[in-house]
Amino acid sequence: MALIVKDRVQETTTTTGPGNITLAGAKDGFQSFSVIGDGNTTYYAIKSGNNWEVGLGTYTASGTVLARTNVLESSNSGSEITLAGTSDVFCTYPAEKAVALDNSDNISGSNVVVEANITNNAVTTDKINNDA
Repeated sequence: MALIVKDRVQETTTTTGPGNITLAGAKDGFQSFSVIGDGNTTYYAIKSGNNWEVGLGTYTASGTVLARTNVLESSNSGSEITLAGTSDVFCTYPAEKAVALDNSDNISGSNVVVEANITNNAVTTDKINNDA
């Protein structure tokens, strides 16, 4: 399925322990994970007490479940945190996955792959630097 990134998606969960998260509904002023779409992946963050986790998750509409597909960073040495009580789960855009323009409007970094045509600003090879 597709990688979907949406704004203002946040739900709570009372799931405990590691593993898949059963979502309990959107917080006031936010959208639910249903906007991600069944079977799609998204970047997520979890805050449970003083513990936190950022990763790539897969949303399943049946049961409103977010599977913790790939943990990118966490307060548990990069592994799944153990959830306790009520926790907050939300969409995020992890810094290590971000593509950004530098001060000269160049895309730079190692392992940058461009596979699409960008027409509005006519991206050219002189705008893409490869640090590799």
